[in-house]
Amino acid sequence: MRVVDLDQAVRAVREHCGSLASPRVVTSGNFASPVTLLGPLLAELPAARLHALNAQPDLPLHEGVVPETCFVGPGFRRHPRLSYVPCRLSMVPRLFHGPLAPDVVVVHTTLARNGKVSLGLEVNVLPAAVEAARARGALVVAQLNPRMPWTFGDAELAIDEVDLGVEVDAPMAAHVAATPGDDARLIGSRVAAEIGDGATLQAGIGEVPDATVAGVLERRGLRVWTEMFSDGVLTLEKAGALDRGTPVRTSFVFGSHELYDWVDDNPRVRMLRTETTNAPAEIAQQPAMTSINTALQVDLFDQANASRIGARIHSGFGGQTDFTVGASHSPGGRAFMALRSWHPKADVSTIVPLVDEPVTSFQHGAVVTEQGVAWMWGRDEREQARNLIEHAAHPAVRDDLWEEARGLGLA
Repeated sequence: MRVVDLDQAVRAVREHCGSLASPRVVTSGNFASPVTLLGPLLAELPAARLHALNAQPDLPLHEGVVPETCFVGPGFRRHPRLSYVPCRLSMVPRLFHGPLAPDVVVVHTTLARNGKVSLGLEVNVLPAAVEAARARGALVVAQLNPRMPWTFGDAELAIDEVDLGVEVDAPMAAHVAATPGDDARLIGSRVAAEIGDGATLQAGIGEVPDATVAGVLERRGLRVWTEMFSDGVLTLEKAGALDRGTPVRTSFVFGSHELYDWVDDNPRVRMLRTETTNAPAEIAQQPAMTSINTALQVDLFDQANASRIGARIHSGFGGQTDFTVGASHSPGGRAFMALRSWHPKADVSTIVPLVDEPVTSFQHGAVVTEQGVAWMWGRDEREQARNLIEHAAHPAVRDDLWEEARGLGLA
């Protein structure tokens, strides 16, 4: 790795991409995007495809940039030039060695030490992108930030895997969690009641996961195997709920600065590449793997739509299918689908007769709403429909759902 100033890095990227009509730039997503470096870099490319997972609103997108992703974040959502590539998160790394080969990879790392840098908070699909870049002679550029926490595992990258580094002292973006509302607390408490000592958690972000964590603080020997975690894991650590002999394993992290301080140089936090964290076979090996996901809709056949609103893509598969399948195969594992029975913004039921949109996942262990727990696993389709109507659906739509169920042969 050669450390250069910002202008030199921009010039090198421009020269490398000079003969390419629309080079693909793969970069860190979520709350770890190297925005300071990306801005002037993209400004020098008249046309480019910018690939980032769960992009946040601070990414610089001039008129020639096509935002490309397999999971749509708020920075790309509703963008008129959005290029959405449907793919399970566990399989995204394969795309970089095939149809989505990178021309430039821009990562956000720590400063170098002992011949390495650390990808810090965002490992995810980046190791595969770097490997694909090295294999095809593409350029790898790092924003070297002294404020990026040093994390271990697949986060550590040899400096000879990076062509250019630019030192940028910039604060890390933090996420402030909202206080769970009454419905979220009730849903979380219902899920928490089903989690015993020694379980392995997929601990995501949001009101329901946070409320679930609040309900398991008295458990002991809990483990974490997840694609991402936020401050809920730190809450479990403080409560003594985690198994101290097992690393906390994840692919990316975002949350408070207190959380970042905890993960910094912490050998108990093991950052793994997405191909590992999201591999259903690996997930299935975790004891009592408990997956908690959410959706926009669940229908009477236990099919979940978590990706689309009407014809518009809202997010994508993400890791939902990976963890639903993996947890279902785990010894003592279960896949929970947790959501409100009534969508507050759209003012409609989230339990519907039949989803109109592409299915994100199905065959969950149970569907949980503030109304109750509708058990799915091992029930025939009529009992599944009955459980959804009686225990998960909002009372205002139960009669209509029974009528629709009869039309579908489920009653």
